[in-house]
Amino acid sequence: MVKVAIWGSLRTATDGKAEVEANPGTFKQILDQLVVDYPGLEPQIKRGVSFALDGKIYRDAWFTKINDDSELVLMPYMVGG
Repeated sequence: MVKVAIWGSLRTATDGKAEVEANPGTFKQILDQLVVDYPGLEPQIKRGVSFALDGKIYRDAWFTKINDDSELVLMPYMVGG
């Protein structure tokens, strides 16, 4: 299992949990699992989310491989330059 840190306002959809677990796979697969486990995340995921993988921030990187030893942080969509 990969540990997913939940950042900021997204915690309201995970019953206040700062960290949840998911099966390793692609970012899209993890998001799909999180929607099943925490349906309250679905509206934000549909609007867009960013994630940090091992310290690097990504967005729209659906097929990025996430390993069980990866450091993953899920956060509201990050914009800007």
